[in-house]
Amino acid sequence: MNLPLYTALSNNRRLRNLVFASLAFAGLLCLTLPAAARNTRIHLHTHMEPLKSVPLLEPGIVPEEGDSLPTTGRKYKLKLYHLHTGESLDVVYRIGDVYIPEAMDKLNHFLRDHRTEDQSHYDPHEFDLLHNLMARLGRPQGMIDVVCGYRTPESNEYLRNLGPETGVAKHSQHIEAKAIDIRVPGIRTRRLRDAALSLQAGGVGYYPLSQFVHVDVGPVRHWTFDRHGEY
Repeated sequence: MNLPLYTALSNNRRLRNLVFASLAFAGLLCLTLPAAARNTRIHLHTHMEPLKSVPLLEPGIVPEEGDSLPTTGRKYKLKLYHLHTGESLDVVYRIGDVYIPEAMDKLNHFLRDHRTEDQSHYDPHEFDLLHNLMARLGRPQGMIDVVCGYRTPESNEYLRNLGPETGVAKHSQHIEAKAIDIRVPGIRTRRLRDAALSLQAGGVGYYPLSQFVHVDVGPVRHWTFDRHGEY
C-alpha cells in the first residue's frame, strides 16, 4: 500500500471502513462465482478495439452426393477446442461457396453430445456464424472454446431437471444441432456477446456467471441469464 493511501486510511475511519468492506465483498464474490468464472482472467480498464467492419459470409452450398468438390478458391477454417472432451479440431469446412462433406462429418463428431456420444447433422450456417463472429472480433484464425454443442433430447431434459439455475430451454436449438455455447480465449464474454449481436444471425444468449455465449442460427433474439433467471 502506498504512503498517501495509508495516511488517508489512518486519518479517515469512514474511508477505512468503506475500503475494507469493499475488499471483503470482493473476496466473497470470488468464492461464490462458478469455478469457470473464477478462473477467467479479468482485465480492468483495458482499451478495447471497436469490432471489425468486415464482409460477412453469405450462405454456402451443400453439394449433392457425387458432385465434384472445388480444389481452388478461398478456404474457410475453424479452430475449435472442446472443454469437456479435451479434443481439438483445425479444419477447412468450406472452399469458396461449397461446404466440404468430410469436414462436416468431422465437425458433427467433434460437436457430439459428450454425455451420450450421439451426434447429429449440424446446420452448416452455424459454422459460417462462427467464422463471421471471429472475423468481427479481428481473430479469423483464433481458437474457439466449445462449452456445449449438440444435445440429445434426453441429455437436454437431464440438464433441465438439475434446476432452473442451468438456464436450459425445453426446446433448445442445441437439440436441432443449430447452437453452440462458446468462449474465445482472451476475449471478454461481454465483448463476445456484443460481436454476436452485431451479426443479427440468430439467437444470442449471454451467461455472465458461467462465462460463455450461446450462438445459434434460429430466429433472431437475445437474452441474458444469471442465477436469478433469464431477462
